[in-house]
Amino acid sequence: MKHLVTLSMTALALVAAPVFAADASGKWEAKIEGPRGEMAFVFNLTADGETLTGTVSNEMMGESEISDGKVSGDEISFKQKLERGERTMTFAYKGKVNGDELELTRTVEGMGGGKKGGMRPGGGQGGGQAGGQGGAGDGGPRRGGMGREMTFVAKRIN
Repeated sequence: MKHLVTLSMTALALVAAPVFAADASGKWEAKIEGPRGEMAFVFNLTADGETLTGTVSNEMMGESEISDGKVSGDEISFKQKLERGERTMTFAYKGKVNGDELELTRTVEGMGGGKKGGMRPGGGQGGGQAGGQGGAGDGGPRRGGMGREMTFVAKRIN
């Protein structure tokens, strides 16, 4: 009987470990190199079951709430929407918690807005379409700046 209880407890621990091993709650900081030098991003996250809430902030863009936050084991996802006047940009984050590190991949979902186009990933406002397809004002591919996709590691700071 003692052997059966030990075996049952071991099996339960193995099944439960992945669920409890990754805690996305806390304050995380990533230092990302950009065209204007290194920039610190702070992710202040709270996980409650399968729901993730919180904020993303940095010196250039300020602080913004996250939306659509989800937690599944050690994987997380959420969105960050930036609005500047008529211009909107949405970043989609997907990542994995590994102890005191959070590996995130960020993609730009869409850029739209007023007559002058969307926000340019490198900061500042987009001008009109920059000659042909994929110009600065139509949500097409960008060069430099924040880019369309990036992967980085954030470290737990509390």
